[in-house]
Amino acid sequence: MKYPCSFLIFTFLYTIYLSSCTSKLDAGNMDLEAWKKDRNGCLGLRIKDVEELQRIKNTFLASYNQEIIKTFGRPDRVELVDKSQSFFIYFLEPSDKCGVKPEKEPLKVLFRLNAISKVSEVTITSLNP
Repeated sequence: MKYPCSFLIFTFLYTIYLSSCTSKLDAGNMDLEAWKKDRNGCLGLRIKDVEELQRIKNTFLASYNQEIIKTFGRPDRVELVDKSQSFFIYFLEPSDKCGVKPEKEPLKVLFRLNAISKVSEVTITSLNP
């Protein structure tokens, strides 16, 4: 069966529209405005939410990367591990980008993203991916 060109265009545009409709995720009692202001953890505002983040971290599993960005802001660092996965890194403690060399590796949240840009793991750690 042959579809009219306008039907195919409408279907294509509708699919794009639906896939772009991402929203903020529920972040519990976290202060997301303070979180977004605290780039690289330099102001020490993010560390205040570590207990709440630990409690709700598994609710972010299977979320899309754009939902994470809309909720937490642009990641402090993005690391591509291989062609099939990457990490969004948000520092909870001051990182080396704050102008002072930290004595130890800072605490951070790692969102592991799979090949289709969905969160497959959320880890709070001071280890690097």
